[in-house]
Amino acid sequence: MLEPKDFKTDSTEIIEWIDQYLNNISDFPVKSPVAPGDIYGQIPAKVPQKPESLEQIIKDLDEVIMPGITHWQHPNFHAYFPANSSVESILAECITSAIGAQCMIWDTSPAAAELEQRMAEWLRDAMGIPGDYEGVIQDSASSASLVALLTAREVSTNFTSNEEGVPNNLRVYCSTETHSSIEKAVGICGIGKRNLVKISTDQQMSLNPELLEKQIRTDLAQGHRPCAVVAAIGTTGTLAVDPLKEIAAICKKHHIWLHVDAAYAGTALLLPEYRWMIEGIEQVDSFVFNPHKWMFTNFDCSVYFVKKAELLIKTFEVLPEYLKTKSRGLVNDYRDWGVPLGRRFRALKLWFVLRSMGIEGIQEKLRKHIQLNLEFSEIIQGAPGMELAMKPFLNFTCFRLHPEGMDSNEMLNKLNESFLEEINRSGKLFLTHTKINDLYTIRMVIGQTYVEKEHVELALGEIRSAAENVLSKLETNGIQ
Repeated sequence: MLEPKDFKTDSTEIIEWIDQYLNNISDFPVKSPVAPGDIYGQIPAKVPQKPESLEQIIKDLDEVIMPGITHWQHPNFHAYFPANSSVESILAECITSAIGAQCMIWDTSPAAAELEQRMAEWLRDAMGIPGDYEGVIQDSASSASLVALLTAREVSTNFTSNEEGVPNNLRVYCSTETHSSIEKAVGICGIGKRNLVKISTDQQMSLNPELLEKQIRTDLAQGHRPCAVVAAIGTTGTLAVDPLKEIAAICKKHHIWLHVDAAYAGTALLLPEYRWMIEGIEQVDSFVFNPHKWMFTNFDCSVYFVKKAELLIKTFEVLPEYLKTKSRGLVNDYRDWGVPLGRRFRALKLWFVLRSMGIEGIQEKLRKHIQLNLEFSEIIQGAPGMELAMKPFLNFTCFRLHPEGMDSNEMLNKLNESFLEEINRSGKLFLTHTKINDLYTIRMVIGQTYVEKEHVELALGEIRSAAENVLSKLETNGIQ
């Protein structure tokens, strides 16, 4: 059993382990190769009755746990969207863990509350979000979007549904490309998944405002109550950007809450050249983005901005006797700004990252990733039998195999599914897929904190090799 007095000695082995991991992460396969149940079967069925040594625990970490880890900080991880870390953020998390504060209200750690307030202001101003918005750190964009829809629900029902229950005629709108967390949220908040209306997209996979307006008018005529619209700045599948200005005008006309999910692409607002994505932001009611994706801050850290914080607080505040304090009303008690009472000290890692890197340092990394993606997409576009599924955007490219003479969508989908499996087989690279108009498409995201040109070149080599293997099998089987 470890004691605080021995922390310096005992932690040396952990620090050395972390140092080795960070500097040798490329030696691991990006994606864990284990089969379901492999790790579970190696963990004893019963909890230890007697203390075990730190040395034994670390030995099992290396031999049992690490083979089952998919390495999200690996520079050859180009799947999903990144969940980035950084040295700055890791160090801050160490301190956060040591402090162990539960930051539910100002009194339980004044510095945590006031640093969180200031970090939200720093990011708001750096991203071009209007100065009358206030921010809070949630655990994820899924939670933040749930918070937004709960607030929209209360505003729409004149703050009666928390007391009386949710009427069954509320409607929420989003595009067919919007993240699945919105569908989950409408179910959780009682509006019901049947009342989520998905609006078709245009050729750029962005929500079609004309169809949105038409659907709202139809719903009003049928006695439904439009409650909220969720616009996406960077959808998960294709990084599509919904036309915020047009959507905002529709919401303003019909008095509908407008929430913006910019979970991944929102970080790009730190670059002035991408502020066009939020034209119309002054009409938005709430907005979320995740520093834990492309802003080099450990998961979990999701910053949620709201135009009228009093509506958010009115939705969530409950004041039992043990939480009554003399400071109430003078400060932000962030447990009233979301679902959980208990809250981590997430602002500290943001503070470390923003101060250590500075806005210019973050911008430099973002622009490097965007440039690397441009170079990657140009090479893919020029490769035989390869095509881009959409125009590359930010640090994101969608591509697929399309051999000459193969025009069956069913065959192309099977081919590209095999292509992705071949790419990931070696463990040197990890990519994932999406479907665009029912066409199986491979996604490439260049956003890991320490990714360099050499890693992109390795990815291109693996992709070329996989394409040659898949096409060779086609020729062997006489399909091509």
